[in-house]
Amino acid sequence: MTMTDAEKTKKLRKDVAPFAKSELKTSIFQIFNTIVPLLVIWAAGYYLLQFSPWLTVACSVLASGFVVRTFIIFHDCTHGSFFKSKKANDIVGNITGILTSFPYQKWKREHTIHHATSSNLDKRGIGDIDMLTVDEYLEKSKLARFGYRLYRNPLVMFGLGPLYMVLVLNRFNRKDAKQKERLNTYFTNIALLVICVTLILIFGWQTFLLVHGITLFIAGALGIWLFYIQHTYEDSYFEYDTEWDYVKAAVEGSSYYKLPKILQWITGNIGFHHVHHLAPRVPNYKLEEAHESIEPLQRATTITLKTSVESIRYKLYDPDRKKFVSFKEVDALVKIREKSIRAKAKNMKAISK
Repeated sequence: MTMTDAEKTKKLRKDVAPFAKSELKTSIFQIFNTIVPLLVIWAAGYYLLQFSPWLTVACSVLASGFVVRTFIIFHDCTHGSFFKSKKANDIVGNITGILTSFPYQKWKREHTIHHATSSNLDKRGIGDIDMLTVDEYLEKSKLARFGYRLYRNPLVMFGLGPLYMVLVLNRFNRKDAKQKERLNTYFTNIALLVICVTLILIFGWQTFLLVHGITLFIAGALGIWLFYIQHTYEDSYFEYDTEWDYVKAAVEGSSYYKLPKILQWITGNIGFHHVHHLAPRVPNYKLEEAHESIEPLQRATTITLKTSVESIRYKLYDPDRKKFVSFKEVDALVKIREKSIRAKAKNMKAISK
């Protein structure tokens, strides 16, 4: 007997539930194989500068990978999935938040909203990369279209984006932030200020930028790329609120980013993004196991390093065709519409004569 969609959904969530349990030993081991190397590499970067600035740059590039992996620990803590203890998640989450420059409570709230509204066309805007539909874009003024094109330009998104995220977005609270969130952001900012000023006074601002500036810039660009590619691919699932479905948004609106093993390790298995969106309480070190154990999850859209580059051209979502499109495709549509309007105007003028 064939199962209904509701029964399939219920079974899928039941099948993934056993993986949503953290293991204390594994979590602690991940801290030691991630945060300890990060601190050692940063220290090496400062020390090796006396021999060659290129050795320091090499350390900074290497450290950026460990910052991404540290962020995954931070990310798990915001979901309460890294430890069973809420207190332990909060403590490690705040520490890793400082190491990666993210305020714990602020990002926790925004990311929770992202999970609850991912792929919902009526509830975009919080914790998401801004995205317009074709009709929304066409309704904008020329200046607003230019601004959106600028925002979606890879040089801006992955070049200026990390700077804006670290220096502006992560440093300020929203106007209606609750006291707990507001104080946590202040705490993170003060901690970062003390650490940065201390390092600058000891080593100088040029050395500080060479070590931490390069590290956080590269890590930030990689983080934005991962977030972008895991929801922006041609046939990604998006629906208006009345038709939106949580499980479809997770499995069809989040990709499986199949990476080489070393990059999979560096990115903390976040490439199994469809599993994560289906069950956010699954710790990062169990995502692959869940994917391999549950057959329906293996049917998620698979993206590789090579095919992921193609997603850079996707700028707008077309709800009618259920797919992402490029500016080039939309520009062609605009020209056709304008040509049609001119033809109709010409005909009307001829008739009036």
